[in-house]
Amino acid sequence: MSRNHITRRAFLAATTTATVAAATGCATKTNTAKVVPGKRSPNELINIAAIGAGGKGFTDIMQCYKSGMVNVVALADVDWKRAEECFYNLRETSAVHYKDYREMLDKHPEIDACTISTPDHTHAPAAYLAMNLGKHVYVQKPLTHTIAEARLLMETAAKNGVVTQMGNQGHCGNGVRDLCEMIWDGAIGQVTEAHIWTNRPVWPQGKDFPAPLPGQPVPDTMDWDLWIGAAPMRPYNEGYAPFSWRGWWDFGCGAIGDMACHIMDPAFWSLKLYEAETFEVETIFQEGMTDQSPPNKSIIKFKVPARGDMAAVDVYWHDGGMLPERPAGIPADQQLGDGDNGSLYIGTDGFATAGEYGGDARLMPDERMASYTRPDQTIPRIPEESPYLDWLTAIREGHKSVSDFSYAALLTEMANFGNVALLAGKPLAWDRNAFKITNDEAANALLTKEYRKGWELPC
Repeated sequence: MSRNHITRRAFLAATTTATVAAATGCATKTNTAKVVPGKRSPNELINIAAIGAGGKGFTDIMQCYKSGMVNVVALADVDWKRAEECFYNLRETSAVHYKDYREMLDKHPEIDACTISTPDHTHAPAAYLAMNLGKHVYVQKPLTHTIAEARLLMETAAKNGVVTQMGNQGHCGNGVRDLCEMIWDGAIGQVTEAHIWTNRPVWPQGKDFPAPLPGQPVPDTMDWDLWIGAAPMRPYNEGYAPFSWRGWWDFGCGAIGDMACHIMDPAFWSLKLYEAETFEVETIFQEGMTDQSPPNKSIIKFKVPARGDMAAVDVYWHDGGMLPERPAGIPADQQLGDGDNGSLYIGTDGFATAGEYGGDARLMPDERMASYTRPDQTIPRIPEESPYLDWLTAIREGHKSVSDFSYAALLTEMANFGNVALLAGKPLAWDRNAFKITNDEAANALLTKEYRKGWELPC
């Protein structure tokens, strides 16, 4: 059988939607995971596997391993050279090594949970299959490559009752909680404008990539066909993998994909943007975008209507090192955010700022923070501020993690709409409940993408 096709057992378990079932005539396979989703098993080790074991995947599975709450069953990575540090550090676990995560999931029904730390274009195919096999999943940010995939994963997680977490670790931090409590306490009045900025991209992107790269020999340790996965096939080049894939539309989401789910998260939570059923988005500025690659720099504006007790707000995304204008009254020697990355909140009664992951949340100017009395803590703090402990504890105790897909999918949806606006080249109006761009029918095609044969998703 071609490696482009899901094995029979995995396919039968994964094709649970009405659309796919009608097309295949296949029945849904009973979940064979040891820890049934939602069941409490506080004294058992969680059987865990990694989909993506190199780079960030190494960090993710190692943090789970160090928790003492897991048994590492298997490790899958398409490039065993990239994964060799992980293989070495987990050699005492007797974890079985694979290149194809589908084969791994097929051969190890005892797996309870998976970390998924791959390029963006593989997040949804891997998570969709794993969740439909009853596996809990921890998926790196951005949750998905497209907006349709974010909705698919949110619905799939809810349907299967699995415990999920997106890897936007700042959401488990104390800083973002401090910010929410200050804003909700009225420390700066109603927030009417917010700015989010990053120095990314720090990899080649935009005008550097006007066309696909020439083919090179595939490294002996890599399965290039598996790395391409659902994307259109193209010859291997080291300019795609292992590092610069973010700078290609087929594989990544550019600077927005790398950082928005981190730096936008404090605004998304504190301003309750998740309650917005509609918003408008437009590109204010972009430089260097090509058909192949996201821009070198961009400024994108989200116009969000009032939500509950929150006023209408304009949220601006700045990347490529572009910074928001410093408000009058904040001295030039006082740092906004972390400098190169951060967020700024402009209210009817002052200013607040936070760092890259929501840390060091504070009022501005510094003198105002020095005289400010923080409100009582109303948001529970996460032990060790760890997204891994939060996820694993939620699996054991049968509850949601703090950045589970009911939240993470909506954050990813708004963040990735920045790329949709870039590609559309015009202002767009979004209706979340209708799942539709309402002012440009043709632009709705940008919510999803074409999948390579054998890797299709029902979205």
